[in-house]
Amino acid sequence: MDLLLTYDVDTTTPEGRRRLRKVAKLCEGYGLRVQKSVFEIVADEVDLLQLIDDIDNIIDADSDSIRIYRLPHGGFENVRTMGVAQLQAHRQDLVL
Repeated sequence: MDLLLTYDVDTTTPEGRRRLRKVAKLCEGYGLRVQKSVFEIVADEVDLLQLIDDIDNIIDADSDSIRIYRLPHGGFENVRTMGVAQLQAHRQDLVL
């Protein structure tokens, strides 16, 4: 499934800045960063459940906000970009 994940972590405290780094690092392990706090993720149901659980263990539910949108399959191929934004290859082989 194609997912769009956005987050807004309260960084007014040192703890909040740590949570922000943890959420960003976690999301980097699941998908591609397309903006500072926006990730495009291709995942199966198990990965999605694990991601939700991991995020839930990091954030402060009283001050942080996470949004996960489920897109139609192939949704990333139908993105219009403007400015310096570029389309990302989600289902191609990864070369390290």
